[in-house]
Amino acid sequence: MQPAQPVELCSGLHLAGTAMSTESHRSLIEHFYAAFARRDGAAMAACYTPDAQFRDPVFDLRGERIGAMWRMLCERGENLRVAASGIETDTDGGRAHWQAWYTFRTTGRYVHNIIDAHFRFRAGRIAEHIDDFSFWRWSRQALGPVGLVLGWMPVVRAKVRREADAALNHWIATR
Repeated sequence: MQPAQPVELCSGLHLAGTAMSTESHRSLIEHFYAAFARRDGAAMAACYTPDAQFRDPVFDLRGERIGAMWRMLCERGENLRVAASGIETDTDGGRAHWQAWYTFRTTGRYVHNIIDAHFRFRAGRIAEHIDDFSFWRWSRQALGPVGLVLGWMPVVRAKVRREADAALNHWIATR
């Protein structure tokens, strides 16, 4: 029997064999957040399966739109800083705690977002990614007084979701 050949996963991450272990999944998530920290949206996008699902309080995306979102956020995030910690994985899934510091482009307000991420893996890549954060906390920072007073209301979240989806559609159309 010949030794397993390395498999390239997310843009430069090489793991031997095809069976993914807890440690392989941990490496995948570490690679993902390292790419995010250096604002490499293409490397982040390569970490997902073609039919992946992503959800957070603002976006609900499938497939290629996930990579487009990360590329857009990395490209626009001129002062973006990201730090991940608490990465835990097993053979099927994982989680991480991460924080992002950036200026919200729409209002020019500085945001420090605190996020808990949950992952499901398939074939050595991310098949499902759910980011959970307090939308009201985020909206107080990003939207200022409007977010403070109204950020808890579903109508505000719906408006932010529509605007984010429109921004992503525009970003995709101009590429």
